[in-house]
Amino acid sequence: MTDVVNYRPAEDELSYTFGGREAVRRVKPGTILELYTEDCFGGRVRGVDDLPSVACEFPFLNPVTGPIHVEGAEPGDTLAVHFVEIVPARDWAVSSTFPHFGALTGTHTTATLHPPLDEVVWRYDVDVAAGIVRYHARRGDYSVDLPLDPMHGTAGVAPAAFESRATIVPDVHGGNMDTPELRAGVTAYFGVNVPGALFALGDGHCRQGDGEVCGTGVEAAMNTVVILDVIKGAATPTPRFETDEALMSAGSARPLEDAYRMSQHDLVTWTADLIGLDVLDAYQLISQAGEAPVGNVCDPNYTMLARVAKNYLGSASAYEGVHGRLRTSAQRYLATR
Repeated sequence: MTDVVNYRPAEDELSYTFGGREAVRRVKPGTILELYTEDCFGGRVRGVDDLPSVACEFPFLNPVTGPIHVEGAEPGDTLAVHFVEIVPARDWAVSSTFPHFGALTGTHTTATLHPPLDEVVWRYDVDVAAGIVRYHARRGDYSVDLPLDPMHGTAGVAPAAFESRATIVPDVHGGNMDTPELRAGVTAYFGVNVPGALFALGDGHCRQGDGEVCGTGVEAAMNTVVILDVIKGAATPTPRFETDEALMSAGSARPLEDAYRMSQHDLVTWTADLIGLDVLDAYQLISQAGEAPVGNVCDPNYTMLARVAKNYLGSASAYEGVHGRLRTSAQRYLATR
């Protein structure tokens, strides 16, 4: 019988790093986890008058739930994380602009003499039953309903070499990748760097445009269900995602073109291994059949994805079909809940 573990962290149990923290739970491979995750502001920004710079204290931003120790996971293995369900936990969500954060403002690394952007908060109405989030302009009389498309901006494992990384930083361990592709039905793969992997999750968004241009999505607390499993002896150099239709590789770096190169390099070499192609033949195939969704263009590292449809890869099966097996487990869980 499959183990089901429910975990809702207390405020003092939230983590702000990947690595450098003891596990809050230990689970067996195959365990279904029912998790509560807080929004990137820790629930402190609740309305348009709650400025993050006042309500929040740096570096206590972008909290994650975890870490979770998965028994048997060792360096050189891969942790498979199947996202079964992601549901907003409240009927509201928020977004914000910041004076020195985002893609269209001066920052400490892109220094300009232009005045910084205003710090403004938007509150969204969330209607899970109707499948919408409602945008309201702050400086005009305009509102519009947007499709609810829940995702997690931050997910990953502990880094290697005793490192502790702030949750806002994406890298090869995962972290704050902010890609809308990390939604329910997806299996994410993370290379294990420490015993137990130490998986953590947070930064739920009701939806987010490609790039997370202003620096925030529609930030929300989430009730999320995942299944964790271990793939023994399979190394994963950078986060990878699998859906029923596609394979994806993530790259996180600055400048953006290096993040692009990292993701494309991994997808090309992964494709070559999966279907037994020469690397240049795989390079040609991905050049013509691949796509490049944008993750974030505002964090300390930027994130790009490389994606290819599975129907171009013949009968190749990633990680010996673990995605399909976890999808079946997810459907069984949802049907019997």
